[in-house]
Amino acid sequence: MQIYLDHSATTPTRPEAIAAMQAVLTQEWGNPSSLHEWGQRAATIVEQARFQVAGLINATPESIIFTSGGTEADNQAIMGVARLYVVPQHIIISYVEHSAISETVRSLEMWGWEVTRLCVDAKGSVNPLDLKDALRHNTVLVSVIYGQSEVGTVQPIAELGNIARSHGALFHTDAVQAVGRLPINVQKLPVDLLSISSHKLYGPQGAGALYVRPGVELAPLIYGGGQEMGMRSGTQAVPVIAGFGVAAELAAQELPTETPRLIKLRDRLFDLLADVPGLIPTGDRHHRLPHHVSFCLEQADGEKFNGKTLVRQLNLAGIGISAGAACHSGKLSPSPILLAMGYSQKAALGGIRMTLGRDTTEADVDWTAMVLKQVLQRLSPDLSLA
Repeated sequence: MQIYLDHSATTPTRPEAIAAMQAVLTQEWGNPSSLHEWGQRAATIVEQARFQVAGLINATPESIIFTSGGTEADNQAIMGVARLYVVPQHIIISYVEHSAISETVRSLEMWGWEVTRLCVDAKGSVNPLDLKDALRHNTVLVSVIYGQSEVGTVQPIAELGNIARSHGALFHTDAVQAVGRLPINVQKLPVDLLSISSHKLYGPQGAGALYVRPGVELAPLIYGGGQEMGMRSGTQAVPVIAGFGVAAELAAQELPTETPRLIKLRDRLFDLLADVPGLIPTGDRHHRLPHHVSFCLEQADGEKFNGKTLVRQLNLAGIGISAGAACHSGKLSPSPILLAMGYSQKAALGGIRMTLGRDTTEADVDWTAMVLKQVLQRLSPDLSLA
């Protein structure tokens, strides 16, 4: 029995997207910048995908810039703003950002930019009042993740965006984990920049997008032929963009039924594991990504009993999950996200994540809970499991 519960890492490319990619690779392989028929057919495919991706978040098509994925979209948002300024300014992020944001901002600090990192509470949530207090006269950008990939917490994006906007700062959100899983309408949501990734919503790897609100100015990261409205030069990867577009359109169609189905399965898995001593739920149970279940081990250590151990053990049982702690040079490092939320060094070594998808069933959830309990009992016999 094989059960894949790591959909926040990547999702299987859906057949409809693969079919679209195959059609482009075999029939519509022209360069979309060429003026002849072959090129114009490819250009039409790119623009169709732009409409499809825009429709998923209710954006105008011209506000969608295709990228190689969520990481590039995040970098384009941060660096695209920063490169507009000769003199370093001030940026605000949170302590629970994806590394595509945190590392990009760290590089700006080396060039003299000031950075404020907002603390989070025990559920991983940013307090909007902290953002108000952190804003300065030279704050040009605020970036807060929409749904945290490790612990699942959904931030109060609308409130945070309104605060940033009232101050005159641009507001960006990394919505890679949220788009296609939660309804997002950028016509109502106060965001200026929003990052999307294809392979998180059953599209191919290697494609993503940055939504740029009309009127917002950015400097490009990649210079050359001026593709993507001058924002991202280089010949567009037409096959993956086509697959991305199809996946986005289908995600929009399925959102009203798939999101509540995932929430039901998510809550079932939480409930099935609620009686396990030493297994602590992480993140906000209510303001949460619909597909996301996460825990940490209260008595984790850096050797035999930690999140990586559980990943390996469940993999042997045919179940794919992920862990939050990272291994560097053979030494396990605690999750910086859990540390930011106030967990101990030990507990932050024991973070695990189980993320559900289109093919996840109630039987999968029940089997996973049973196997995880058995693994925990074997690894830590002193646990008295009900």
